[in-house]
Amino acid sequence: MSLVGPRPPIAYEFQAYDVWHRRRLLAVRPGITGKWQVGGRSKVKFDDMVRMDLEYARSWTVWMDLKILLQTPKAVVMGSGAF
Repeated sequence: MSLVGPRPPIAYEFQAYDVWHRRRLLAVRPGITGKWQVGGRSKVKFDDMVRMDLEYARSWTVWMDLKILLQTPKAVVMGSGAF
């Protein structure tokens, strides 16, 4: 596991994935925080979350990871996109 990357799925979630959903787990290592966690969480539909993770994998940079890491505390404290 890394600091930034797609949220690792629970076993029952993984079993319900379509084939293209599984690519998000093959592209980069799972992480504690990611684009989805700071960019909407429950406001984002599942397919859009997968697209965000795939886009993250395609356009990864150190700077993007730093930006996500810096945005994470605010998203946690403010509850942005949480139920």
